[in-house]
Amino acid sequence: MDPRIHIDGGTRRLERGMGDWARRRLPGWLAELVMFTLKQGWAALFGGLLLVAILATKAVWQPSWPIARYDFLVVFALATQVLFLWARLETWEEAKVIALFHLTGTAMEFFKVQAGSWSYPEAGFLKIMGVPMFSGFMYASIGSYIARVARIFEMRFAPYPPFWMTVVLACAIYVNFFAHHFLPDIRLALFAATLLLFARTRVWFYVGARPLWMPLPLTAFLVALMVWVAENIGTVTGTWAYPGQHWTQMVSFSKMGSWYLLLFVAFVTVTLVMRDFLYRTPQRPPRRPLPHADEEAAA
Repeated sequence: MDPRIHIDGGTRRLERGMGDWARRRLPGWLAELVMFTLKQGWAALFGGLLLVAILATKAVWQPSWPIARYDFLVVFALATQVLFLWARLETWEEAKVIALFHLTGTAMEFFKVQAGSWSYPEAGFLKIMGVPMFSGFMYASIGSYIARVARIFEMRFAPYPPFWMTVVLACAIYVNFFAHHFLPDIRLALFAATLLLFARTRVWFYVGARPLWMPLPLTAFLVALMVWVAENIGTVTGTWAYPGQHWTQMVSFSKMGSWYLLLFVAFVTVTLVMRDFLYRTPQRPPRRPLPHADEEAAA
């Protein structure tokens, strides 16, 4: 049996329960807004749990405890990933995506920490070249979100540009994160490239019965904004620090641009394994019946 069938079935039952509750008690537009928010939270569950762990450990951790806070976060993130697979909240296909992005993110961490772009001030046994091993899971949480949100919202990306062009763009973005330390920074050209390549691409998704859409660059910007908020949680708790930034100061808005670009790397990484939701031609998904309507009609 395809595990995705089991996962989708469980997601549909959960969605139906929440949807029925919202539609009975709220106006139509508000019910859709509530469902959109809840489904987004469900898609971002891995990253949300990791942020909760960062906040909770900062509040209670003592230096005298036998395990360092960073090391506990590694154990927590690994256990959460195993739990997701065991509970079939993620498929093995999605796990491959997450592992790939984990590796590329950790490689970037090694370089950036050595280059002085940011640092991890606390001690830890599971720390290599100044990088605690839980940092790779923060990148993995982005991959997890993209893979899960595409499935939960039944997304379609259309019209999608030629696949090879997206891979070239993702590689150029990733290389520039390293190369700009030695060569001119081409991020402005990369921003323009994302707009030119994906200007026509609509992200179609379902909250209720009607298919909705949003331009892909706008979607990437909004997700980058949420990641920037999460970054502020990391710096406020002292989990990582940027040079010259006091913990009471907000992370520079320029970091939002970096995350905007990195999200295209993450998205293309997902499509290396999962491409069922990509369409080369414009696609308008059909209107679908609400989950309870089929049962009422059958009765």
